[in-house]
Amino acid sequence: MKGIKVTLAAAASALLLAAPAMAFHDGGVAHCEACHTMHNSLGGTKFSTASGFTNLAQYQAGPYLLQGATPSEACLNCHEAGVGGGKSISTSNGLADTTQSANGKIAQFGPGGDFRWLTVKGQQFGHSINAPDYYPTAANLTVAPGATGAAYPAANLACSSCHDPHGKYRRTSDTSGTFATTGAPIWKSGSYGDAIPAGLAVGSYRLLGGAGYAPKSVGSTYAFVNAPPVVVAPSAYNLSTQQLGGSVRVGYGSGMSEWCSNCHGKMHDGSYVSGATSQAEGFNVHPAGNGAKLTAAIAGNYQTYVATGNMNGTAATSYNELVPFETGSTDYSAMKLLAASAAGGAAIPAAGQVGPDTTSNVMCLSCHRAHASGFSSMLRYADTEFVTTDAAGNGTGATVYSTTATTANDTQTAYYNRPATVFPAYQRMICNKCHAKD
Repeated sequence: MKGIKVTLAAAASALLLAAPAMAFHDGGVAHCEACHTMHNSLGGTKFSTASGFTNLAQYQAGPYLLQGATPSEACLNCHEAGVGGGKSISTSNGLADTTQSANGKIAQFGPGGDFRWLTVKGQQFGHSINAPDYYPTAANLTVAPGATGAAYPAANLACSSCHDPHGKYRRTSDTSGTFATTGAPIWKSGSYGDAIPAGLAVGSYRLLGGAGYAPKSVGSTYAFVNAPPVVVAPSAYNLSTQQLGGSVRVGYGSGMSEWCSNCHGKMHDGSYVSGATSQAEGFNVHPAGNGAKLTAAIAGNYQTYVATGNMNGTAATSYNELVPFETGSTDYSAMKLLAASAAGGAAIPAAGQVGPDTTSNVMCLSCHRAHASGFSSMLRYADTEFVTTDAAGNGTGATVYSTTATTANDTQTAYYNRPATVFPAYQRMICNKCHAKD
């Protein structure tokens, strides 16, 4: 028997050595003890004194034995870390890089946006998650706006309201966009478009919950009805893009607005009719969703619009991450070809520069960041008449950002470090990328 035990141990060691290095979540449930604590006690004192744990005494854990007073704080113990750790949500920790932000607190450039904007500029700049140890400002809304049923209570809004920390949702096809909560084991993250090997599965994009998902903090009253979206991210995504040629292109295929409508159903309308004259036709809601296909005119505007007064662009190089779109595809291999990134002034690969056509559609994230941004209502760009003006005010000065943020540095940070000079003076609102009214 002893010999059998030794042999099994050796075999297990060999498997561990042969296994590829995995990310912490691996697209599924992570290490239990990284988020939970049985006793909040180690070596005669409480388990941790890090921010996110300050409300908890020794032998007292958070709800569900979490390492934090709220579900969000259990996530932020890792995801509210410094740039050196490569974390992807927010970075405060007293960073003092004035080339990124005058306030020294915004330093991540993930496509979803940085939650730190909530404390820098206010709750209307992002989803106001309940995490008082990290973001102490109270939410300015009591429920999720635009709900079609029971409105999600703001007091219960947490990271786990959107992301399934146990990662049960798994993609069952490379082409159909279908998901399940049981079946083949999840071997890898579903965020990067990897093909599904025989007998295995990959997780949902960014661990997003799907149909039936409801965190314990709210229960089944608010269970989701729609599946996770078909999305593929490039492997490098926390990038300062600096120039319009540099970009982080997330390959959005389909289902993003439908997924957002799990909480914001009244804001989702894929059947908008231009020039509609009745509410039944949806004249009061901007189109968004799988059915909100771009007209030939809108797609043509996108392909040729470069900046205010400049309609000399081409479809082959027209993509702008400030105005992403869905292609309408459920094919992950196609989305993986589009997902691309380049830092600084470098251009993204040719496949990642192509603009939309009439099979493409507008979605919620065409205008908004998923987490937060430096602009009101978590927009990707300023919602004022002018994005830029000129320093002299008479058409002869240097191009500068208009006064839409606390400081010009904050505005540049909100544009992922693009200097104002990449736009022309008197660049108007970026809605014109599709609507070309200037």
